Amino acid sequence: MKFAVLIQGAPYSTQAAYSALNFCKAVLSEGHEIYRVFLYQDAVHLSTSLATPPQDEFNIYAAWTDLAREHNIDMVTCIAAAARRGLIDEREAKRHNKTHFNLAADAELSGLGQWIDAMIHADRSISFGG
Repeated sequence: MKFAVLIQGAPYSTQAAYSALNFCKAVLSEGHEIYRVFLYQDAVHLSTSLATPPQDEFNIYAAWTDLAREHNIDMVTCIAAAARRGLIDEREAKRHNKTHFNLAADAELSGLGQWIDAMIHADRSISFGG
């Protein structure tokens, strides 16, 4: 079975990212597929390259990066929600005449059409947060 996962809650002020991470691990361990994870609203903060959690705390950023790499999960960050929150990649920085960018190298910016595509192609969609 293919799942599309929408995360809306901020990484450390809600349980959304952590719950979605555990859900995805469980789904994958049962042999299912994650078609796409779409980061929306405050969940776009999972895409920052600047977050540095204390070493004695769980690093939700690294956990998501590791899971996505290990299982080749398509993770998409909503471009509008990210820009609204000051998260941009190098291309967007140039386009908006900004001197810096802070999106993680692995992060992919795209629009809500990617979430619609995920819901069309997945057997089930699930949302965390919001």
